Amino acid sequence: MPAQLPLPLQPRASLTREDFVAAPGNAQALAFVDSWPDWPAPAAVLHGPSGSGKTHLVEIWRARSGAAVLSASGLTGMAHRRAGPLAVEEVDAAPPGAARDAALFAILERATKEAPILLTGSEPPASWPVNLPDLSSRFAALLAFPLWAPDDALLAALARKLFSDRQLRVPDAAIARMIHQLERSPSAIRDFIARADAKALAEGRAVTLPLVRELMEEGTPGAQDARNPNTS
Repeated sequence: MPAQLPLPLQPRASLTREDFVAAPGNAQALAFVDSWPDWPAPAAVLHGPSGSGKTHLVEIWRARSGAAVLSASGLTGMAHRRAGPLAVEEVDAAPPGAARDAALFAILERATKEAPILLTGSEPPASWPVNLPDLSSRFAALLAFPLWAPDDALLAALARKLFSDRQLRVPDAAIARMIHQLERSPSAIRDFIARADAKALAEGRAVTLPLVRELMEEGTPGAQDARNPNTS
């Protein structure tokens, strides 16, 4: 029987508060978002690597506050005129420049308790590149919450959630094998799960430990012995 052709459908991630995977590494950021609208400052930052939960937390806040959500790479001079709560994502991924810096500075200048600002980035805000010196000092003074301190329990919980988003139930042994051998990053887990889902669909199989082993043997990008990175 010929292999089934997988359709190029993307799973719809569930980004509700109930679906957020809470752990010590994101506890402070989660508590801050949960404390809305009683924030201690009108502007704050969530920072961590890709897949660490920044966008999920922004979506939780957006659902509660009605905030507008913008990408820093698409900021324009009109961005600071938006009324009400505002989230600006991946600030340090957008190249610094006069227009971007002026928009960000104006956004922070108008932040109030009634119109708060939530920024996200990969690195702590004090290290975000800028061309405008006044903006650099504003970034350094922001209330900031780091995310992602990976341990096995959090990685496994993340994997289960990503499989659940794809409506897949996967044995604990298969997840444990993934956690042991993959690069310990959310993006590596997400990419591997996409490959496992595609392989299972194409071959009419479930995602099981044998299927995970086969993908590992095929040389999955990001696969390694997480306990011994020098293992060849």
